[in-house]
Amino acid sequence: MKRLLFALIVTVLACQSVAQEGPSSAFVGNGIIPDVIAVAPPAIVKVSFPSGHEVNLGNELTPTQVKDQPSVSWDADPNALYTLIMTDPDAPSRAKPKMREWKHWLITNIPGSDVASGETIAEYISSAPPEDSGSHRYIFLVYKQPAGKIQFDEPKQSNRNPNRGKFQAAEFARKYNLGTPVAGNYYEAQYDEYVPQVYATLTDTK
Repeated sequence: MKRLLFALIVTVLACQSVAQEGPSSAFVGNGIIPDVIAVAPPAIVKVSFPSGHEVNLGNELTPTQVKDQPSVSWDADPNALYTLIMTDPDAPSRAKPKMREWKHWLITNIPGSDVASGETIAEYISSAPPEDSGSHRYIFLVYKQPAGKIQFDEPKQSNRNPNRGKFQAAEFARKYNLGTPVAGNYYEAQYDEYVPQVYATLTDTK
């Protein structure tokens, strides 16, 4: 009983430590800085999938577990607008990322953290790392829009559109003066049997 109580206390303290530190050490330790962004976000964005799995600073999830669009929330100013990006810098592999980055999801003009009320630029596409390509990092970044509502000059992309390679989150943020991300998180995933189903849906150019 004492051992169980001790283990519980250690787990709680570890979670509190992560929450206090934010994602900085994890982003640096796994190369998200400098591969995707230059400055780590100070806070964690909570990402929960309908499968019951959550994103936790580099934990491993399967494409099957993340196949459906997640719910996302962060400590938001209800009077501000935000941009949410999900990106994979390891396309087609971390060793040879010639398509870095692959844009999985992009929503702008989000009031507070009400993602459903934002403007969808690119619909959600789940993780689909190629077979034998190793582990991919899937990164969520939240930017607070400093100038309120923005007219984003970007083509809308459905979840059947495969033309998402060579996206750059940092360049997108510079283009629209978004500054540095205020919250972030990420998980890793490798190929599983669900991936071919994702590829089969990517047939549209719109």
